Amino acid sequence: MIPVFAVDLSFILAVIFIAFGVIVAFIFLSFISVWLKALSSGAPVGLVNLVFMRILRKLPHGLIVEARITAVKAGIDLPIAQLETHYMAGGDIMLTTLALINAQKAGLPLDWDQATVIDLATKGTEKSVVEAVRTSINPKVIDCPSSDQGKTTIDGVAKDGIQVKARARVTVRSNLERYVGSAQEETIIARVGEGIVTTIGSAETYKYVLENPDTISQNVLNRGLDVGSAFEILSIDIADVDVGENVGAQLQTAQAEANKKLAQAQAEIRRAAAVAQEQEMSARVEKMNAKLVEAQAQVPMAIAEAFRSGNLGIMDYYRLENIQSDTSMRRSISDSDENGQPPPTD
Repeated sequence: MIPVFAVDLSFILAVIFIAFGVIVAFIFLSFISVWLKALSSGAPVGLVNLVFMRILRKLPHGLIVEARITAVKAGIDLPIAQLETHYMAGGDIMLTTLALINAQKAGLPLDWDQATVIDLATKGTEKSVVEAVRTSINPKVIDCPSSDQGKTTIDGVAKDGIQVKARARVTVRSNLERYVGSAQEETIIARVGEGIVTTIGSAETYKYVLENPDTISQNVLNRGLDVGSAFEILSIDIADVDVGENVGAQLQTAQAEANKKLAQAQAEIRRAAAVAQEQEMSARVEKMNAKLVEAQAQVPMAIAEAFRSGNLGIMDYYRLENIQSDTSMRRSISDSDENGQPPPTD
């Protein structure tokens, strides 16, 4: 008779072996399916390499094989090691593969290493390696100024003081050779805006700019604004030109107003100085009048002292009185002539 414990143990071991076999078979079939898919697509990958890729290197072997198949179908033989390296570096292998295929179809000189550099450089931004290739194939149009700047026109002032408002459309395409580490669209917009303002400012009159808007685009193109940028400028088209304010007249008006205020301030300073001088002279007159009154008050005392000392006789005194009376009469006649009244009669 077989013990129950021995039956249960053998049953458990059989179940474990069966489960282990199912798991191994499932894993093996998953590798076999990917391996057969690559083999049938003309992009063979070693079965052992797939196992190491999935188990040891923890890489998505299905995605990597899919990227290799896509490249091989397009006529590009990408080694599986390069795809693994780019994935482990944080790149997007499918986007990079598609960008490489698009570049090859368009005849652009782009290799895998350069494509991976662009992909890693644009990671975390709004751009991608596919967009860079697409822009190189189909040029894009950049509005200048950009709508993100909150402005609708670029404003410049001609030499006659009239403001000119312009709006441009810049056609560019990506330069893949210097796409990484070069200036982007914002720099192109800023440089084009600077060129437009400079061209308008060098014009003698605003009428010349309105009559010849093509001179703006020609002058801006001749400045080589795409140097050091990730784009090549193909054309600059002036979409709109309009007349703005008379900035020169406004500046002259402001200068005249400033000169007026300055003159008023200087006049006020001179008026205050004149008032101060007048008050000072009035004070001096009052001081002299006081001295005169003081001197007149001392005359009787001097006459009395002269009588006491014998320096002035009675006839001298009467003669002095006659002189004072004569002087008073002459002053009274003079005042009457000035006022238009007849002189008083004794």
